[in-house]
Amino acid sequence: MNYVSDTQWIVERAKSIGFDRCGVVRAEKFPELAQTSEWLARGYGGEMKYLADPRRSDPQSVLPGGRSVIVCLLNYNTAHPLSTETKPQNDQEEPRGWISRYAWGRDYHDVLRDRLDQLVDSLREHFTGPFEARSYTDTGPVQERVLAKHAGLGWLGKNTLLLNETLGSFFFLGVILTTLELPPSLAANELPPPDLCGNCRQCLDACPTQAFVEPYVMDARRCISYLTIELRQGIPEEFRESIGGHVFGCDICQDVCPWNRRAPIVALEEFRPRVFPSQDEEQTDVSLSSEDESLLQPRLEWLAGMSEAEFREMFRDSPIKRTKWRGLVRNACNALGNSKLRRGTKVHARASVLLERLAASAEPVIAESARWALSRIQ
Repeated sequence: MNYVSDTQWIVERAKSIGFDRCGVVRAEKFPELAQTSEWLARGYGGEMKYLADPRRSDPQSVLPGGRSVIVCLLNYNTAHPLSTETKPQNDQEEPRGWISRYAWGRDYHDVLRDRLDQLVDSLREHFTGPFEARSYTDTGPVQERVLAKHAGLGWLGKNTLLLNETLGSFFFLGVILTTLELPPSLAANELPPPDLCGNCRQCLDACPTQAFVEPYVMDARRCISYLTIELRQGIPEEFRESIGGHVFGCDICQDVCPWNRRAPIVALEEFRPRVFPSQDEEQTDVSLSSEDESLLQPRLEWLAGMSEAEFREMFRDSPIKRTKWRGLVRNACNALGNSKLRRGTKVHARASVLLERLAASAEPVIAESARWALSRIQ
């Protein structure tokens, strides 16, 4: 076995499968992995109890006998406006919301899993001896961004995300834990990429809910992504107005990051904004008719008025299913409450009727959110 050439082969094979970057790191207890316990002790994890899994601090506990981790990066930066570039709506327009860029298309878990499975199959063809391999893409007790840093793929920015000097931060991470003994991409005397955030604090200052308690430390309980996806209860009133039109996730700390200004654009079909046409057949063409519904700045009335059955059908292969139907309707109600609709307009009249119906919902979270929204637009 030629260790150096084998590692390089893995990197090249990953790129041929479609990944933008790939690195290899030893399955070790890196210092950042242990910091999660302190972060959780301060309550910053909110309701995300799964983050307390002790295996997250030691990759070898995830795969007994694990020796190496292959980290793969996939760019999803599509050629559409940033959330910070959207034009303000006037009071005659149908109010629209914002869905985080990563959730516009097909479920990234499935997209990455397909590619990771291909890479594992290639490993079994390349290495003749027996070995185990287990892949994860935001689905297991693995801190991908920390492993990616030590695999040489970037640094952990002030917004807590992995940043790459060339690709910015609009990318997904997937990992393969394996019992194969592979040399790391970084030599023993080579450090991970330096922190290039410098004195910049644009991400910290731009956060509407002030989720960053200090550089490199985020209180998830204040993060719009947490509030619109992970939180199952009603959104705390102190954050409702700050959330604005966000209905699933948030891109602001990435949208303002200077490292994303020149990040390359990809045209992968899987990540294009999904369109739900008025016809029976679904399409992904982003040129809309007046009756089409798009995940790029979706109509809030469409989201709020969606039934649970419609939600399950439309988002069965989308990361949006994570927030569940009641969560998405709750978020749409909140956004409608922030839409500044003017009384006397047709749009206002329709939204009021819809919110009044939702205010009588058997789902307490939806009913309360609708009542709050009504109080804001009446």
